[in-house]
Amino acid sequence: MIDPSALRSLSAVAAHGTLARAASELGYTPSAVSQQVKRLERDVGVPLLAPAGRGVVITPAGRALVDASADVFAALELASSAARSVAEGTPSGHVRVVAFSTAIRGLVAPALADLAARHPAVRVDVTELDPPQALSAVDAGAADLALVHDADGLPTAAPSSVRQVVVHTDVGDLAIPASHPLADTATPLVEARLVEHPWVTSPPGTVCHQWFRRLFASSDTPPDVRHVADDFATQLALVRGSGVLALVPRLARPEVPDGVVIRGLDAAPTREVRAAWRASAHDSPAVRAVLSLWADPDDGVGP
Repeated sequence: MIDPSALRSLSAVAAHGTLARAASELGYTPSAVSQQVKRLERDVGVPLLAPAGRGVVITPAGRALVDASADVFAALELASSAARSVAEGTPSGHVRVVAFSTAIRGLVAPALADLAARHPAVRVDVTELDPPQALSAVDAGAADLALVHDADGLPTAAPSSVRQVVVHTDVGDLAIPASHPLADTATPLVEARLVEHPWVTSPPGTVCHQWFRRLFASSDTPPDVRHVADDFATQLALVRGSGVLALVPRLARPEVPDGVVIRGLDAAPTREVRAAWRASAHDSPAVRAVLSLWADPDDGVGP
């Protein structure tokens, strides 16, 4: 009999390329993952991994087993969901949520008290992960629900086993010193009025830096970037202390300090935030209870 947990370990190795990365994804040690795969090899009677330098590669037999495993996991999850649906008068159980940091701050944390009041038997554990890793964790069964965001204006690619639904649209606003001439502007500000002023920005590679690049994409004059900081509270402190401007997403915005005002932008940058879950877990009462905090689970797209 094949052990589903060992099969999941092999699937994680196939997805991440190394025992160490698979172990990190699943919350095991590399030694534990190795032992599970060896037990799986004994169960099926063929080698599933082969040495490759200091690492391993999956064998053709291992790849065939991984390709067939999606149906196995789906059947197990559907059976479990069916049993819970019959047995539970109310949703209960453990839901593992993975999300990027600002979604945890702006969407997950504020909803937990409401969830506890509505469904006290549902336990939620939250882990911070960037969108690609979060989707991989859901696909591999290491998490039950993910919150992810667009990457440079495009939805993050999701595995075929995952369903998604838009739960929030985040918007970028301008943070300005209260003494700045633009602070008294009542109408949304346009790029042409902003390029001549100094800025603090998020580091390259972040969504907010992508927003910043697109804001000035049509300008012949490069913006004057004085500071780079990843933390938005730090950015607002620099706005107040050094007179720079900042582009801050509403979802990530901390308490605005005295001396700083927030103004809207014409054609403000946006990003969609999506909840993602395995299609095979769609009927799980606990997963649906958590999803319902932000959206109707039946509006999800995907398999």
